[in-house]
Amino acid sequence: MLRPRLGKSLSNGVFMRSGMAFHGRRPVATLTQAEGEAEIPEVLVVGTSFNRMAILNRPTALNALSTSMVEKLHKLYQAWEDHPDIGLVVTKGTGGRAFSAGGDVRRIYRLANEGKIEECKDFFNKIYHLTYLVGTYLKPHVALLDGLTMGGGAGISVPGMFRVATDKTVFATPETQIGFHPDAGASYFLSHLPGHLGEYLALTGAHLNGAEMLVAGLATHFSVSARIGWIEERLGTLITDDPSVVETALDEYSDIVYPDTESALRSFLTESVLHRMDAIDRCFSEETVEEILCALETEAAGQNDEWYTNTIGKLKGASPLSLKVTLKSIREGRFQNLNQCLVREYRTTCHALSSKISGDFFEGVRSRLIDKDFSPKWDPPCLEQVSREAVNHYFSPLVEDWQDLELPVKQREAYV
Repeated sequence: MLRPRLGKSLSNGVFMRSGMAFHGRRPVATLTQAEGEAEIPEVLVVGTSFNRMAILNRPTALNALSTSMVEKLHKLYQAWEDHPDIGLVVTKGTGGRAFSAGGDVRRIYRLANEGKIEECKDFFNKIYHLTYLVGTYLKPHVALLDGLTMGGGAGISVPGMFRVATDKTVFATPETQIGFHPDAGASYFLSHLPGHLGEYLALTGAHLNGAEMLVAGLATHFSVSARIGWIEERLGTLITDDPSVVETALDEYSDIVYPDTESALRSFLTESVLHRMDAIDRCFSEETVEEILCALETEAAGQNDEWYTNTIGKLKGASPLSLKVTLKSIREGRFQNLNQCLVREYRTTCHALSSKISGDFFEGVRSRLIDKDFSPKWDPPCLEQVSREAVNHYFSPLVEDWQDLELPVKQREAYV
């Protein structure tokens, strides 16, 4: 149970803020966009005297994370962790389509074109700090992943204590398709998945549904989307900071993952990537990207198997440099903790932003998300031209005005 309520902001179970009082689970704060932009609240907060929910509120952008959202979430989470009355923190997205589709890379692209690289670095620095805060949070943290959960959206949820996936959840780390690398802790949580599933997801950007997330260990619970409201209500009644009590409450509304029709069962047995684990382990355990691709093509020969065709197509469509950088990142992440992965990822991100070796990140965003011609001009254009020296550069320490990520590792230890 929690300690006696000592905070001055609490009185008889009523939350007081800016001269206004809210009884029960009602709004307690909002964050609006920067001056000059439309007055759309980007982060909403609801809660009781004993818990808080942070709601990502950019539904037209699939709740893509902006710098201001990340700053606010970090500030709120720290305040809630320090508050003696608050025992539980929950997060979700609005709009019915996404938890979060990741960082707002379109904005990063615009900032870079305006020469504002420092602002680009600032965004990644702050989201990696938020990822570390979520991964080291001292109170139960529940992420309701009811929809798209990609990139940075996974980074601010998967490292946390509880992740509830649904039948609407779609998880992916598609960064190689835009000339980037899976970041925000992805090299940590992907590398610790069963077998070589992490390499497969990181290199191809393949999707997992909610049931697959649960089986793979990316989610801790699964529920049909229609019951998410019940879960929110149940969590809102808790007066505790005991993870076991929160887990029991989540268990009450969790569903057994089982297809409800014969056709759905056949589809799950034949289409789920989890039934491809033998092939994934054979192919994605190879030492290099070239060898992975060769193994896939060898197994695909003489077969009319759509999975092999799609997997090979994804690899051939991705940035060759990003593929090699990503494979090295996942392999190193398997032997590192969360903070080590984040520090390394930040180095790789800064080298990508500098475009000293290649401008693939900005070219990928331009091609896939801005101009949408879907014909990126990768540099280098093929795997054979990506040198070991170029790959290693993305893992080298930052120099001059580019400083390594500094996380509060002495004060916080990652939740495992």
